This record gives sequence, C-alpha cells and structure tokens, in this order.
Amino acid sequence: MASMLKAAAVAAAVATGSAGLFSKLQTPVPKASTFSTSQSSLQVAGPVWNLGRLNHVAIAVPDLEKAKAFYQNVLGAQVSEAVPIPEHGVSVVFVNLGNTKMELLHPLGNDSPIEGFLQKNKAGGMHHICIEVDDINAAVMDLKEKKIRSLSEEAKIGAHGKPVIFLHPKDCGGVLVELEQA
Repeated sequence: MASMLKAAAVAAAVATGSAGLFSKLQTPVPKASTFSTSQSSLQVAGPVWNLGRLNHVAIAVPDLEKAKAFYQNVLGAQVSEAVPIPEHGVSVVFVNLGNTKMELLHPLGNDSPIEGFLQKNKAGGMHHICIEVDDINAAVMDLKEKKIRSLSEEAKIGAHGKPVIFLHPKDCGGVLVELEQA
C-alpha cells in the first residue's frame, strides 16, 4: 500500500509540475557537442536505395567435399552439388538454412581470391557476408560518394545470377561485405 501511495505522489508531482520528490530524482542531461561543417544547413536527402535481408554467409573451406558432408550428414542441412564459377575463381556449395544460406567456397584455378585467403587461414573460415539491396546501381553510386571503396568499379554477376559488388573490408569494420541486387 505504501508503495502505491509513493507511486501516486510521484505521478501527481509529474502531472502538476511540482518540485517534490521527483525533481530530486531528475538529473540534468548534459548537451552533447554537435558535429558541424560549413554545410551544416544543407538538408541531406534520404537514401535512394535500401538494405534488405542477409542473403548468405560465405565460408572458405580447404576441402569442399568434406565441408559439404559435414553440413549435410552431420547437421542435416540441405546442400547443393558443387557449382563451379570460373569468373569468380571459386567452386560453391550452397547450404540452405531456411531463413538464409551459407556458401561454402573453394578455390577454382590459380587466380582464385579464395586461394590467398586459405594460404593465410589454413583451416578456412568466414570469408564474407552478403546483404541484399533493392537498387545496386544506386547503392554503388551512393557508397562511392561516401568514400566507401569497392573491390571492382561496377557490379558483376554473382553466384545467384544477380549483380553483386564487394565492399572493401577496411571501410566496413574489417568485414568483407557483398551487396547483391534483391
């Protein structure tokens, strides 16, 4: 009962604006310094493109058949056959996880970017994440304006037959990010 009376007194103090107990509990919030530039009065337009869902997480593997067997036979996932993608220097096995996919990547050819990754990471590991965008061309232009580097000048057709572009990990918190047209 006493706690209900205290709660009612606080509510009454708030409603009437009286100084009472409530004012002693409040502490002024310091104003944060604001970032300003000479163009601070300009309005920034909203993005002309939007991020979508996580499409996949790509894992570089030194032994594609062994990795495929693990996800299929041990974990019970649905997996595809290996798909060679010579233009990207990889063979890929797709692992369906219901709400997203994993791509198991293995080097294909001598110029494979995955070969270099596996030289540094002998056991394999997470290579990149892929996020869908609703307008990849607008995303590429916008990110260039924001000084986010990409690994190619323009989008290329990826493993799913859709345009993709990779963003430089040094500009993305250490993560290689692939954007894919939804």
